[in-house]
Amino acid sequence: MSAGLLESASNLLAGLLDLGRTRFELFGTELREELARLAGTVLGGLAALMLGGIGLAFGAAAFILTVSEAYRVAASIGVAFSFLLAAALVAWRVRRMTAAKPRPFDATIAELQRDLNAIRP
Repeated sequence: MSAGLLESASNLLAGLLDLGRTRFELFGTELREELARLAGTVLGGLAALMLGGIGLAFGAAAFILTVSEAYRVAASIGVAFSFLLAAALVAWRVRRMTAAKPRPFDATIAELQRDLNAIRP
């Protein structure tokens, strides 16, 4: 084997290792961003659910107590129905939001696909 061939193979291997390191750094960055976004979304969602639930419960109780005794059962059924309708609308909206979100690690997958296409003869 000639020295030029060994040097060329060494340079190719060093280039591939550097390219792999860059791609893994991109993957790590995307992973940290995705985890931070997920943690913020979960905490914010839980806080909104708790505060909204407490507010709705107090509002519903106040509404039911202000209605005359003859209509309290109907008011309770109406309040329960409105809560169920609101829950269905929120579930539908969340489903739409999750379907519209881009795939996680899309940039890393695209870069790895470009690298694969560049390496293939």
